[in-house]
Amino acid sequence: MAHMSHGAHGRPATRGERWSAFRQSPFWPATVLVLILAAAAGLFAGSYTYSMANPTPRLIPTAVVGSYQEAGGRAFLRGLEQALDTSVKVHPYETRAEAREAIEQQEVFAVFELRDDGRSALLDLSGASGASVAELLAQTAPAVGKKLGVHVTVRDVNPLQKGDPRGLAIFYISLAAVIIGFVGAIQLSVHARTLTPVERILFTAAYALLGGFAIAATVDWLLGALDLPFAESWLILALTMFVSGMVFTMFNTMFGRWAMLPTWGLMVIIGNPSSGGAVSWPLLPSPLGLIGRWLPPGASVNAQHTAVYFQGHQHAFPFLVLAGWALLSCAVFWLWRHRHPGGRDKDPVAAEDSSSDS
Repeated sequence: MAHMSHGAHGRPATRGERWSAFRQSPFWPATVLVLILAAAAGLFAGSYTYSMANPTPRLIPTAVVGSYQEAGGRAFLRGLEQALDTSVKVHPYETRAEAREAIEQQEVFAVFELRDDGRSALLDLSGASGASVAELLAQTAPAVGKKLGVHVTVRDVNPLQKGDPRGLAIFYISLAAVIIGFVGAIQLSVHARTLTPVERILFTAAYALLGGFAIAATVDWLLGALDLPFAESWLILALTMFVSGMVFTMFNTMFGRWAMLPTWGLMVIIGNPSSGGAVSWPLLPSPLGLIGRWLPPGASVNAQHTAVYFQGHQHAFPFLVLAGWALLSCAVFWLWRHRHPGGRDKDPVAAEDSSSDS
């Protein structure tokens, strides 16, 4: 019967036989990868361009004190909204101290104190809350005031550190933790394939701890770009790397060799642009600003940003997000560990007996 198949003995192969041969050759996965990589390149460029190329304010939470209810104050705030083409969400406070505390709690991005029945205004910015938002307000508020006859004084009450004038260093170190986190898991799956599930989790935690230390030490001690609260920043970076590595391991368990696709989509194409690290969340498209806080990159940036610039006002939410992703990824990996392409039999004799019994 051998001479009847696959065009043997000079018979031209049929279209179905040629397709079958192509599917079994290395050219099939290579062709699929070419198409996937092309699509991934477009998605990568599109996601970053969509979120970062032209940041536009959607909603800016702002504290107000003083004569904001007077005609001049109301006219100034309306003029500011028109100039920004966005909503300035006003949070009134009785005293400046209460408004400053709202900045420290990251509930507002600036404080407007309207004086002399709205004829003058003092704008307290918080550059550390969001450099892009602070720059936008610093440019727009005086221009609006000049147009309306309101004298506006601007000052930055919580500036960025000197080594991080654009406020991007936290985004970069978080990005490094995310990328190296899942690249490390990929390398473990290739070069340490026979690790048991427990060993794989432990080695992921080990490179996360060392990697987080290396990132923090380089940025703080070696370069002096950021003055980090070292222990807390190290913990956040290590947790981020571990989560990123375990997310890949989870997808590797679920999708095998195609695990890089959902990992890249979740962590890089969606997670990093929506993290608020490069562009403050009020300037992001609203769906990204909402989604980003629930993803590991956004949680990492959020926790690190508070640790560096708002010490003593840390929130539990970003840590709960990171812990939730760590628990989910570890649980899926552990429950479906038999599907993971790695691992080894701890007792080869018992495994052989088991297979013979079946």
